[in-house]
Amino acid sequence: MSARTSGGAGEEREATAPLGRPRSERAVTISDAGFYLVLIVISLTYLLLIVSMLAADFAFMARETGSAAGQGPIAAALAEPKIRYSIWLSMTSCTLSAILSLWVAVPLGYLISRYPFFGRNLVDAIIDIPIVLPPLVVGLSLLILFQFWPFRLLAREIVYQVPAVVLAQFAVACAFAVRTMKTTFDHIDPRCEQVARSLGCTRLQAFGWVVLPEARRGMTTAFTLAWARSLGEFGPLLIFAGATRMKTEVLSTTVFLEMNVGDIAAAVAVSLIMVAAAIVVLIIARLWGTREGLL
Repeated sequence: MSARTSGGAGEEREATAPLGRPRSERAVTISDAGFYLVLIVISLTYLLLIVSMLAADFAFMARETGSAAGQGPIAAALAEPKIRYSIWLSMTSCTLSAILSLWVAVPLGYLISRYPFFGRNLVDAIIDIPIVLPPLVVGLSLLILFQFWPFRLLAREIVYQVPAVVLAQFAVACAFAVRTMKTTFDHIDPRCEQVARSLGCTRLQAFGWVVLPEARRGMTTAFTLAWARSLGEFGPLLIFAGATRMKTEVLSTTVFLEMNVGDIAAAVAVSLIMVAAAIVVLIIARLWGTREGLL
């Protein structure tokens, strides 16, 4: 009896010893390590691709700066009035497009998230159309739209003019903002709004005092995403707004125009300016979101 007891104690000590893990547990640990290793390799492959592209751009600019007798390509690009104009128009149009996108995304995202109205699935699918359509098709569709009444009445003031830049950017960027706001409202507990209603608030007051403060971080993300998407838009702008120097030229079309004339250094310089602008906006959005989270 005592031998059996001592044997059982010995088996228990062996099972609980730090270096005596069961073989099945060690197999699970090795399997987990292999699983995470595969995930890390796949993730690093994509991250390395992005970093390599940016590094290649900087290496190209460093080589051009070293071989240039005067100022570097970025300084030369910033000295060009046409590029300064494209920077100003890009910043202005992207901001206007992001504001319009947020103005539409908040009510539309709220309706889709909160109310099971008839045709909601159809509306949800329509929102995805600018996302899945080729950008050139979006621009061509806008161009055809302004050939019909009543849009034809405004065609001269919009098509191939500065408003066409904002409209083309808005047509695509708004879909991303709506998707972001819908996800934001999906994660906000509707009971808070119901409690505000039960305490005497109107639906508008509950929306403004309860829902919108909870959705601030989502609104910041939606604005940032719409702004960044507007900055990188090219296809709709080329078809609907054109690429006229000192008129409808933005940074993305500047890259296209500089490539057409064979000035690769200027095209890469403008590309790096776009990268810098996007990074600054994303950093500001991250810092603002973190600040709101701390508050």
